[in-house]
Amino acid sequence: MDRPTDPVQIMGEVAMIAATPERRAEHAEALLKPLHRVLPFDGAWIALRDDDRRGHRSLVSTGWDRRTSAYLDGPVLVDEIEQLGMPRSRTPLRVADLPVPATELRSWAECLLPAGLHEGLGVCLFAADGRHIGFLGLFTESTAVPSDAARNLLAHLGPALAQAVDPLRSAATMARMVHRAAAAAILTRSGGVVALPGLPGHEALRPGSEVLTAAHQLLDGPQTSFLLPTPSEPRGYLRVTALDVPETSPHHLSAIVVLSPCGELRGLTRRELEVLGLLVAGRRNAEMAQVLNVGLRTIATHLEHILTKLDAATRALAAVRAQRHGLYIPPALLHYTHRRDRQPAPRGRGPLRRSA
Repeated sequence: MDRPTDPVQIMGEVAMIAATPERRAEHAEALLKPLHRVLPFDGAWIALRDDDRRGHRSLVSTGWDRRTSAYLDGPVLVDEIEQLGMPRSRTPLRVADLPVPATELRSWAECLLPAGLHEGLGVCLFAADGRHIGFLGLFTESTAVPSDAARNLLAHLGPALAQAVDPLRSAATMARMVHRAAAAAILTRSGGVVALPGLPGHEALRPGSEVLTAAHQLLDGPQTSFLLPTPSEPRGYLRVTALDVPETSPHHLSAIVVLSPCGELRGLTRRELEVLGLLVAGRRNAEMAQVLNVGLRTIATHLEHILTKLDAATRALAAVRAQRHGLYIPPALLHYTHRRDRQPAPRGRGPLRRSA
């Protein structure tokens, strides 16, 4: 096939699309115009990985009927992409480059060839941090083999194409909006953890962490925050902020969890922050005393101090203000540091610092 026209202009257009804050589906649609100049395709498919159902979710699927679209999103193509070694390569693959005839691959024999397609370029999309996020396929009715120039240009475009459709992009933007955000992760509905681009992970955000469980349970709305006792931090605490994932995020993602320095504590002591956690949870004084193993008079004294420090006339108002400003330790984390203190500290881990 002919050499692609204006490679520099094509790369500039794709980079501009990737840099704009539109939705992923809009990005994918916009990419079709410059991609058509890379290879004049008759069918195009841009899709995100869907590991929950071992398939893909199409952002763009054009040039064929619904049956073909559904087939491409199914498990057959996932298996073949892996069998062909494409997730281990950034180089686009042509039909002429396949190690076996196209007729021996189910996706071609059962779907693409019957749809009148014979050649094309396919490439896995990888985010800047190495995540395999999806797949791009450009297919032609012509049997002419796409040129080396077209294949090489598509390889160069790969990072920008991935940036344009990255499903974690909006979540990462939200996480970085948390004041002095220093570490983050995304919690999945099945309890797994997904790294967030641009922010490091942390011991408290490991899979199965009580911190993630508390964040998931306490998030009832767009955002909530609370304190995590952390003796290694200069002020003894980290702030945990849980955010609801953007509407455009993959359906298996549940919440964004961000760690940052604790900020102003209004003079509240560790015990007062624990009492506030129990107050926010709706516990009565007797229950607080039992949980904290102290007397009722001690609880009453702590509550008096809390009302003064939060300038609240009632315990209900104190609970509201504590919840609003994240000035409490959830009951589930009362003994978090006790367990951690009995374990050797990980090598090289010091106080949390905001990433650059």
